[in-house]
Amino acid sequence: MRRPHNGDGFGIGYYTDQNLGPEPCIFTSTTPAWNCINLQRIASKTASRLIFAHVRATTQGSLSDDNCHPFYYRSLMWMHNGGLGGWTHIRRRLQGQLADKWFNAAHGSTDSEWAFALYLDTLERMGHDPSSPPPEGFGPTVLRQAMLKTIKNINDLIKAIPENILGEGEDTRSLLNFALSDGHSVVCTRYVSSLTEEAASLFYSSGTSWEDRSQKGQYQMDRKDKGADIVLVASEPLTFERQSWVTVPTNSVLTIHKQTVMVHPIIDEYYNHNPYYSRSSNLVHDRGLVSDEKGTAAPTTKPVISSINQRFLGSSPLNDGLTSNLTPSMHMLPPLTVSPDPTPLPTPGSSDIRHLSSLKNVNTSQKPQELGNTKKKRKSLSGNGRENLIHQQYQEPDEPEPRAVAYGDPLKIAQYFPELN
Repeated sequence: MRRPHNGDGFGIGYYTDQNLGPEPCIFTSTTPAWNCINLQRIASKTASRLIFAHVRATTQGSLSDDNCHPFYYRSLMWMHNGGLGGWTHIRRRLQGQLADKWFNAAHGSTDSEWAFALYLDTLERMGHDPSSPPPEGFGPTVLRQAMLKTIKNINDLIKAIPENILGEGEDTRSLLNFALSDGHSVVCTRYVSSLTEEAASLFYSSGTSWEDRSQKGQYQMDRKDKGADIVLVASEPLTFERQSWVTVPTNSVLTIHKQTVMVHPIIDEYYNHNPYYSRSSNLVHDRGLVSDEKGTAAPTTKPVISSINQRFLGSSPLNDGLTSNLTPSMHMLPPLTVSPDPTPLPTPGSSDIRHLSSLKNVNTSQKPQELGNTKKKRKSLSGNGRENLIHQQYQEPDEPEPRAVAYGDPLKIAQYFPELN
């Protein structure tokens, strides 16, 4: 049964003037967000180029400030919506893999923070020290690759659990909706370690202004020109204008850098190249989370014993809109290759595939498709049409790396995402 509210605390994190240091400012509380007068006071007088916000529903760890998201280390800030499968069986082995500095950096007891410690350890093993962040950030490519390796490490730990220690019907599938930023780039994942289930929902919206025109706390994303000065990422749409929100496909990674939004598929054993097979939403609903798919029958569904309901928001400037978006008065809507080694791809008959909504006016001619999400004016919605905000390209199984969809100036994309050249 889904819990109506996430009332086990909340947290916000935002980046300030760089003269004050690279670390974000973090404010957490075990008070429900809608009952915290200090949140209302702070949000109405706070401006930042990049803000994270999270409301918590406890599943792992006690109710304490140390266990409230977002977590941070130096310039890196981290949030999680979901849970690590088989956590009680992998916790000690995960902690044993960490260097002492990252083991000691964790202050709470949640699986989410230990996943962050694993990410920090992974980033350092890649040759990038989180203790010494570059002035212009680590770059979106580095952050994304470290995220994919972290997900693979979690999957490997779960696969190594001996079957004889698992309880009857114990579920080891993970829901890994992570959000990470170094103050310059943002990387978010929508991921589930299942061939038959979809991940918890994830949406984004972009535009030139985010305003409360009615003065009643009902904020709206507007697009006055071809730019995308503001990008919001949320587990559930924050406004009633559903057409303003783009669904991030299951098992994908969203990257935002300098007004450029990109989506890559996460290709591993839980990925399928066929875009027309609907995944089941049973796992997400059973764990108290929200999906963007109708509940469809899956070939096999393991029983679920835990209940999780966490949501996160990553954005650039929100100001006093932050408070209203964390209160229950808002509508409660239902919210690269990982391994260098080649992994056999699942066959359509034995796996489920993400469901993609049909988008009209997709260019299928031989003429090269013009790029542009943040740099191209969009067509207004009419009738049953839906604007083509994002078109994800899926590669054939024999290609080594997926082609990402890019939005923005091609020269900018080549500069910030060199792996696409």
